[in-house]
Amino acid sequence: MGTKTVDEAVDANGTEAKSDEETVNATKTDEAPDAEVEETGKAEAEDAEDQDDLDAEALEGEDTPEAEKGTPGVGQGAAAVVSAGLGVVSLTGSWVATVAAARETLVGQLGTSSTASVAKQVKEVYGDAWATTALVGGLFALAALIVGVVVLVRPAFGAPGKPQAAWIKSVAWAGVSLGVIGLVLAVAKYSDIILGLPSTS
Repeated sequence: MGTKTVDEAVDANGTEAKSDEETVNATKTDEAPDAEVEETGKAEAEDAEDQDDLDAEALEGEDTPEAEKGTPGVGQGAAAVVSAGLGVVSLTGSWVATVAAARETLVGQLGTSSTASVAKQVKEVYGDAWATTALVGGLFALAALIVGVVVLVRPAFGAPGKPQAAWIKSVAWAGVSLGVIGLVLAVAKYSDIILGLPSTS
């Protein structure tokens, strides 16, 4: 009763072997999806890192041209402000004009004798000093005019497709306008068209 036949033993061993194989196959089948999920996650992570790198490079590429564009604008803006400042100085006067006029007055006093006519004394002491002031003012006005015009025509000689900022044009035009006004007034005063010497007769 306790003895098994050969066929029964073979069947038992075969069944157990099949069961073991099924268990191994089932284990492999369960492990395969997990491995695929891990590989897919790694691939997605690598793609995300690559995309971040590309985005960073794109942002750096966009920042560089903006910095390069800003450099010429700074120079033009500074020149426009200088033009406007020179125009204001040409109208209001400067210490250079003051010193030059005082020097001309001293020269006139030293070079004019006390016996000279009143007209000559007025011209040498006051007229020449006023003309010197007008001359210095005219030089400042001419400088303002030249700098302003250079700023306005600068985009024509620069890189195409880079428009000049509106505020730079406005300030440059202000400098040109002040320069023209100052130059006209300086010429008019120097030639005694306006504010001429008083009559001594």
